[in-house]
Amino acid sequence: MTEAQSSETQPSGAQASSAQAIGVDIGGTGVKAALVDAVSGTLLSKRIKVPTPEGGEPDDIIDAVWSLIQKLGSPEVPVGVTFPAVVRNGSTMSAANVSHQWIGLEAERLFEQRLGRGITFVNDADAAGVAEQRFGAAKDQGGLVLVTTLGTGIGSAFIYNGVLQPNSELGHLLWHQGDSAEKLLSARARERRDLAWADWGRELTDYYRHLEALFSPSLFVISGGVSKSPEKFVPHIDIETPIAIATLKNNAGIIGAAALAHDAVS
Repeated sequence: MTEAQSSETQPSGAQASSAQAIGVDIGGTGVKAALVDAVSGTLLSKRIKVPTPEGGEPDDIIDAVWSLIQKLGSPEVPVGVTFPAVVRNGSTMSAANVSHQWIGLEAERLFEQRLGRGITFVNDADAAGVAEQRFGAAKDQGGLVLVTTLGTGIGSAFIYNGVLQPNSELGHLLWHQGDSAEKLLSARARERRDLAWADWGRELTDYYRHLEALFSPSLFVISGGVSKSPEKFVPHIDIETPIAIATLKNNAGIIGAAALAHDAVS
């Protein structure tokens, strides 16, 4: 039984508490959703998932989100949706691993029309950063928390004294020979370049030292799939700023989206 099939056993039409919200996390390979206690950051349902539709076109992804919310029972609670793009005033201004049709699209409005309700629409890395700051590795940390997601690319989130500063996109910093940092230093780039873990950690040292010099963060949080194996590369990152490893893993985007949706109606 798949995650999506198992979710159909969840009760529908149940009375929702004021702390509940739905988080939806759209990625290049999968779309995930769950019902969340937005105050404690815990999942109240099983996480359900469908593959991101081939081509990543707007109508298909919006339909996928609608189907997941139906599988959750379509409770009358706030909904937060993440997307792998710069999100400005509800519009998607870039597109990572999805169709370029998203660029410049009034995406929030289109989701709301299809879902028949208002949503909170946010960059995926920003949502994950909010979750780690409130409930995970950076809980109660003051100053600037800089979350970096090392995956297909490099996502980033700025949280200053608990408040999200959106759309930082630090993976797009120009790095060596005109290439972006994420093209050379992401987890996928490590595999493509066949870098040993220790060598990757040493190259990441230069990147994180650069971010230190620019922003003077209080804490770095490293997330992404490689956060499951920090012992392989983090000891080789030689910087002054403390590094924490993300604790919410693949649920961070869902939890952060739900928390921000709850904020919007509180």
